[in-house]
Amino acid sequence: MQNIAEFRIIGRVGKTIEHDKVTKVNVAANYNRQENGEWVTDTHWNEVTLFGKLIERAAKAQKGDLVHITGRVRQNSYDTTEGRRYTVELIADGFAVLAKGSEDRD
Repeated sequence: MQNIAEFRIIGRVGKTIEHDKVTKVNVAANYNRQENGEWVTDTHWNEVTLFGKLIERAAKAQKGDLVHITGRVRQNSYDTTEGRRYTVELIADGFAVLAKGSEDRD
């Protein structure tokens, strides 16, 4: 059996950063929690890396659109003068626009 680390995000597109062969999309996901007996919503931003044909799909998405992204989690480490640094990347293997954002969003 293969061991896997996967993710699924349903959230709203923030900014999209296009590089040569890679696009990074920031997606906001909301989580509810109780604080002092009241429900509050926390927004968490997730940066997702896209390659290949997924870049074309992401190009059609605009800020505020509701998207569904699936993929795999990749952990990396590298050395700096301050010591070893660890990163976690979200690499997309699926990208779909679920709903367009409202036209009056900034």
